[in-house]
Amino acid sequence: MATLRDIKNRITSVHSTRQITRTMEMVSTAKIRKAQARIENARPYALAISEVLGNVVKNVSDVTHPLLEVREERSRIVLLAVTSDRGLAGAFNSNIIRMTERMMREFTDQGVEVELVTVGKKAAGYFRYRGIEPAMTLAGMSDKPTYEHARQLAVRVMDQYGDCSIDAVYLLFNRFKNLAEQKPESHQLLPIEHSVLTDAEADVEARGRNLEYFFEPTSESVLASLLPTYVEALIYRSLLESAASEHGARRTAMKSATDNATEMISTLTRSYNRARQAAITTEIAEIVGGAAALEDQA
Repeated sequence: MATLRDIKNRITSVHSTRQITRTMEMVSTAKIRKAQARIENARPYALAISEVLGNVVKNVSDVTHPLLEVREERSRIVLLAVTSDRGLAGAFNSNIIRMTERMMREFTDQGVEVELVTVGKKAAGYFRYRGIEPAMTLAGMSDKPTYEHARQLAVRVMDQYGDCSIDAVYLLFNRFKNLAEQKPESHQLLPIEHSVLTDAEADVEARGRNLEYFFEPTSESVLASLLPTYVEALIYRSLLESAASEHGARRTAMKSATDNATEMISTLTRSYNRARQAAITTEIAEIVGGAAALEDQA
């Protein structure tokens, strides 16, 4: 049975842990606001690219580009998994890792070779521990990604797709829905699906933004320059979504830990009071018994 000193030491330890988790919760809450602001700031750029893309497609008679080329037989694909550099974020990283492993098994069973590209130390460390070396890793920037980081990833996969060394690229990341919910998703990054172009064109027509463009030298060359930028913007948007999701998941995890610590302190305090009451009662009983024994001797 635990002594009073043991229970008191445990209460002190849980108090210290609660201070840490509460601080981390407050820090994550502040970072979420900044991450959301970055997503909002990047949204006009993404919308502008979609708008220009839709207007360009309207003026291109035959839309062709290496990034649009669909290869029926796939022998090698790339999975781009976006995780975080730090833990203590609940199931944030494990959801993406499990999704990556599941897709790796599915493609391997189909006889397709899988190349892994990771963002964040957690995914890289996990797969290295299991003997899978990522072809490329970006670390130390998961909570503050920049457009340059997105460009590095985009250039690598686009170059590989352009020289036919890979046949498809899939992007796996956590989408930020709200403070309490982050949804793991996977999307085909390359080849760019033709539905993306038709949706962009339909969106332009629906909003009545059919602007008249003059293309130099040709609309085809403009499209060839715009599609790589579109891929970069998609990756950048995913990195921002993942960063906001990381802070949201960590805030939720730390809030749960703080609540559990508070409940544990209450339980330990009750145990301490009961043990102290029992010790006092025992001491009183011993004093009364000793006094009675002395009276009997007298």
